[in-house]
Amino acid sequence: MDRKPHYPLFIAGRWAEGGSGQVMTSQNPATGRDWATFDCADAGDVDRAVRAARAALDDPAWRDMTQTARGKLLYRLADLIEANAQAIGRLETTDSGKLLAETASQTAYVGAYYRYYAGLADKIEGAVLPIDKPGMHVFTRRLPIGVVAAIVPWNAQMFLTATKLGPALAAGCSVVLKASEIAPVPMLDFARLIEQAGFPAGVVSVITGDAENCAIPLTRHPDVDRIAFTGGPDTARHVIRNSAENFAVTSLELGGKSPILVFDDADLDGAANGLIAGNFGASGQSCVAGSRGLIHRPVLAELIARIREKSAGIVIGDPLDPATHVGPLCTAAQIGTIRQTLDKARAQGAVIHFGGAALDRPGNYMAPTLVECASVETETLTVEMFGPVMSLLPFDTEDEAIALANATPYGLASGVFTQDVGRAHRVSERLRAGICWVNTYRAVSPIAPFGGFNRSGYGREAGMDVIHDYTRTRTTWINTSGAPMGNPFVMR
Repeated sequence: MDRKPHYPLFIAGRWAEGGSGQVMTSQNPATGRDWATFDCADAGDVDRAVRAARAALDDPAWRDMTQTARGKLLYRLADLIEANAQAIGRLETTDSGKLLAETASQTAYVGAYYRYYAGLADKIEGAVLPIDKPGMHVFTRRLPIGVVAAIVPWNAQMFLTATKLGPALAAGCSVVLKASEIAPVPMLDFARLIEQAGFPAGVVSVITGDAENCAIPLTRHPDVDRIAFTGGPDTARHVIRNSAENFAVTSLELGGKSPILVFDDADLDGAANGLIAGNFGASGQSCVAGSRGLIHRPVLAELIARIREKSAGIVIGDPLDPATHVGPLCTAAQIGTIRQTLDKARAQGAVIHFGGAALDRPGNYMAPTLVECASVETETLTVEMFGPVMSLLPFDTEDEAIALANATPYGLASGVFTQDVGRAHRVSERLRAGICWVNTYRAVSPIAPFGGFNRSGYGREAGMDVIHDYTRTRTTWINTSGAPMGNPFVMR
């Protein structure tokens, strides 16, 4: 009998079992079989991790480390991530079902995020103020905000961790990283690299567990100063309520139903590729999935034909196989949601051009699906299914396209395909979304801010300014006049 690998928690620089003894099992989505076990944190473990993070802020090993030295630790972590990208990618693929080609390359690219923030670590500057009081020298410094609770989902773990951990560590914060209890193995393994990089004990802890025993105690802990959360809107509402207990500064990235607009002057091959990448890439399990395709009516039929032709060659299979294009979904529950949503869409008059069913094989496999929607009320246009389902709806005018794109409570990403530069500027300016890609889709960079509008959350990740979100400004006044402070009751 094969023994399953087991992954403990990483708290205060030590590997530890969960205090309650709760152990969960992780299932391989490609086979449907259990493959690993991991410890779960309880409220006591959360408290130990947060207290260790608080102590690290006062430990001279971290508190007195120069900003340049912090940057060097981040460079070292980047080196380790890049050297271990294939191994971490394999763990993530086995645990979540994402393609190894994507998890390994994404992990390797994540090194660029840590390098970016490593370079910014000693660029966090204060200012001398031209104060209006004579005999006063007044200056500001940016200080670490404190203990950060970083909460990441399973679908892009290394990337979403880097956008939080990189700037937090560069700013001198300490971090309790909470991995999803769904497919957490790569994050627990990632803790090895944090340890090897040489960060002082307590600066980073990595835990996982369910909401009641882990997430709630973490987000309401009185010693947490900042919460950086990526996940769904329902969970985010609980996070916000919990943060009322500690007044933690909170940022939220909550996904959405992103539109891709294709105009009749677009390169249709490029547009078809963008729609396929935005919907079938990562099996549709992306927070920026372009799941609302809004298509200029004159080119709708031609675009459907091109998507059908390109999708006919999609290889569905083992995510560890380099030949596979679409792997399984992470959980069986996602297939249930997709089935229910497609059934409602059919009843509303939608046409399923291909796909539309789960595959009859072991694992959580769903066929890539193309839906031509009958109206804006079609269910697939409103429900975030987190699966390989593309929904197309025609429009007749530019203004109508923009109105349809903005007719959503979300606003994370958007895409525009057109060869008219003026139209590209006009349309992208009016889309209510935090990201707009023109004639491309799903591109990211540590240099480019990432985040949404409306119910897709608030705050930004990546980019130069984000590092300031992990600091607080302190103003210092120094009396340089040489005269003692005067009588406060004598007004001059």
